[in-house]
Order: sequence, then structure tokens, then C-alpha cells
Amino acid sequence: MNVVRLAPIVSSLRPSNHPYLNGAWTPLMEEVNAWDLTVIEGCIPDDIDGVYLRNTENQVHEPLGRHHPFDADGMIHQIDFRGGKASYRNRFVRTRCFQAEQQAGRSLWGGIMDRPGVSTRPGFGAHGGVKDSSSTDIIVHAGKALSTFYQCGEAYVLDPETLEQSGVAPWVPLDGISAHPKVDEATGELLFFNYSTHAPYMHYGVLDADGQVTNYVPIPLPGPRLPHDMAFSRNWSILNDFPMFWEPSLLAKGLHVSRFHPEMKSRFALIPRHGKTEDIRWFEAEPTYVLHWLNCYEEGDEVVLDGYFQENPQPGPLPREDEHGHFMAFIDEHSFRPKLHRWRFNLATGQTTEQRLDDRNLEFGMFNQTYAGRPYRYAYSTTTKPGWFLFNGYVKHDLVTGESWTLTLPEGRYASESPFAPRVNAKDEDDGYLVSFIIDENQGTSECILVDCKRFADGPVCRIALPHKISSGTHSHWASRAELDKAKRRKE
Repeated sequence: MNVVRLAPIVSSLRPSNHPYLNGAWTPLMEEVNAWDLTVIEGCIPDDIDGVYLRNTENQVHEPLGRHHPFDADGMIHQIDFRGGKASYRNRFVRTRCFQAEQQAGRSLWGGIMDRPGVSTRPGFGAHGGVKDSSSTDIIVHAGKALSTFYQCGEAYVLDPETLEQSGVAPWVPLDGISAHPKVDEATGELLFFNYSTHAPYMHYGVLDADGQVTNYVPIPLPGPRLPHDMAFSRNWSILNDFPMFWEPSLLAKGLHVSRFHPEMKSRFALIPRHGKTEDIRWFEAEPTYVLHWLNCYEEGDEVVLDGYFQENPQPGPLPREDEHGHFMAFIDEHSFRPKLHRWRFNLATGQTTEQRLDDRNLEFGMFNQTYAGRPYRYAYSTTTKPGWFLFNGYVKHDLVTGESWTLTLPEGRYASESPFAPRVNAKDEDDGYLVSFIIDENQGTSECILVDCKRFADGPVCRIALPHKISSGTHSHWASRAELDKAKRRKE
């Protein structure tokens, strides 16, 4: 393995016993370029061609107040597969806030658990008091990677192959965009939304394949809400109004305390992709909260939506001797209990029907993105370590037959969100690989693995060493070389 280390960044972080500044969540302070990566086991297939990108909450400076992992700075990790070889690089996202704190040499903003007054500068996004770290999501649209922040930030542009950065996407509206914009590979469009504490509280927009905004409309809500994800079918975009939101009486005092209101229904806004506010169709469903959707498609008069229904959106604190039990319960899937679930919205009758697809705690689902917005068969979910936001395995579902296959990692090894990478010249929907970065707490190392989805339960067919141990993180994306090259030709 050949490694070039870049100039160090400024860090004021001190050693800490905080559960999300240690172990698999230990921050990484170096940026590198590495090539001729060492293969630990198996061999790198020559039928995988593209880049795997993963965003990371990676704290750089000593927190001003109570640290939450979602406060941390964005870092993109990338592995590039080409011709049976792999290279790796990682970069901090140079947000405005990252640059300001590098100049100051310390934290300037508090976090989502801090009271007003902790931040030394005005904040960003829906919360209004925290920094835009751009550390939540990463996608590729029109040949450019976009990193985004779940509280609605500016969206930062990177080259998906080199990680060269070019600042804020020029099209981002005043209220920013939330994490989880969606790309429709069939049309090349990007669908996005944002939310805020001022009326109408949500907007929805569309970019075309050249990155031009073609639609941006209000989605009026009864008050401030906390949507985290959206979905789309061929003709409809699906947004939500869940009964889990900042408590209005406390919000008026500047306190951001989310509460679940089980007496209220969940509501779904179905809007034609290029529709206006007056075109919205509203549907009601059982009260819950959903962090992430899988896929959505149309079947006769129905729009079918798959995602992860939370049975306990407001869990009690985890039993711990320190003060971290409350926030840790809200990121512990075994506390809020997300289940793979299906909603059907009947456009003819206006009725919603629901169906449980699996009784296990599952989340962070992925599928073959060439089927996005279309009927699909296979889904890949993660399992987690009880009490922790750490992925310890995967479940593959055949949504047609109801069969499933489980892959559990050895104790002390933790995965990343793992997108599906279709084989070059793939013949079937599941003809490809899950790609994941692994943190091995037993060895103090990290690696990349490939799982052949045709032989899912067999485990990794290839393990590739990384040049350093990375921190755990959230969302990821696969971009095939064919899609990247197509975007380059479009700009020529």
C-alpha cells in the first residue's frame, strides 16, 4: 500500500470518556491518499467499477457543551474500484463552519443538546443554533457529490473521484436542503426538501439532470416538524408530517425538545413530481416516526412505500451510570424499535393500508438504485448492537417470496451503511455487491469489504485494508463509473 498524508488540520479535541468519542467512534484527524491497497482476503473483482462514498461525523474540536455524535464535523471516505484494483482517500468537508473553527482553533458552535447561548456565533438550518457540519448524507448527482446536513444545511460539492471541493451548491435555496435528497437514475433528476420553524415549514424541489431547479414549492404544515427523509415513485414525490416534533411551548423559549404525540395521525403528502401546492394529496396513517425509507413504486391505483416504522419513537433513557442514557436511547434501534413496514396509498379511495414486513429491529435500508421509484424485489437492511449506534450485520429480503438471509459480523467488528453496487453488465436485480467500510475494534484497524449478494450469507468475498482506522458514521452512496462517465460526456 502506498500512502501520502496531507498537511494536518487544527484540532483542540482532548482525550474523553464520552461513548461517542471513543471506540468505533474515535475521531480521525488525518487526511490521506492511498493506492495499491493491500488485499487481506480474497481478491478484488474486475466486475466492480465505481466509487463508494461514506459521510462521517468526526469531531475536530473540544465541544462547548454536551456532545452528540450528530454535531460532529463531516468527513468523506472514498474507495475507488477500477480494473481489479482499489485506491482510497478521505477529506474533511470544508464547510463555512469548519473553516471558521480552523481559523479560531476551537469550537464556535454548541450542539443539538445544548441550551441557547452556548454557541458563540449564530447557527444554521432548522435548529438555528448549531453549525452546518454537512456530516449526515452523501449522494452523487450530475457527476458531482453533494454532502448534506440533516437539520437543513447548504449542501457542499465535491468531485466524487478526487474529493476536490468547490464550496456550496449554487442552487441551494435560502432555507437550505435536508439530508436525503433523492436521485432518479432513470431521469437524472434530483428531488429534495427542506424544513424550518417558520411558515409554511417545508418546501419541495426538483433539479434536472444539468443541475437546474425546475420546481420549488411550499408544502404547508400545521407547525414546525422534523422530517428526515423523502421518497419518490415514477410520478409522485412523498413527504411526511409525523407526530414527532419540537414541543411548541418549549420551542417558543428557544429550547429544541422533540416529543411524540401518539394521539395524532401520521400524514403523508403525495405531490406530482412537477406539481404545485394545490396538487398535493394528503393521506393519514398510524402514528409513528420514520427515519429512513427504502423504495416507493406505483401498482394500479396504489402508491406503495416501504420504510422503517418505529414502535417506540420516544424511548426512555438507557440504564447507564453517566448522563448519556437519554440521547443514546434515541440513536439505539433496540430502544425505538424500527420495523420494516409497507404503506399503500390508494389514489382512487384516498385510503391507506399498512403491512408489517419483518418483526426484527432493522434500519438503514439499501437496494439497487436502478430500481428507484420502480417495482423492486430485494432490500438490504442493517442490524445494530443493542444500546449503540453501531451496525453489526445485514439482512437481505426477497420482498416477493418473503425469504430473508442474515449476515452477522464477528463481535467487535462494525459496518457502515452499505449500498448495492451492480456488477458491470449485471443480469439480475441482485447481481452485484454490498460495499462497506468496517471498523475492527479487536485489531484497531479498518477495511473495506465486498459481499456478493448472490451468495449473501457466505460473507465477504474480499477484504481490503485501509491505511488508518476510521470513525463510525452515517450515510453512504455508490456511484458507478458508467454514471460518472455519462455525466462527464453530458458536460462536454
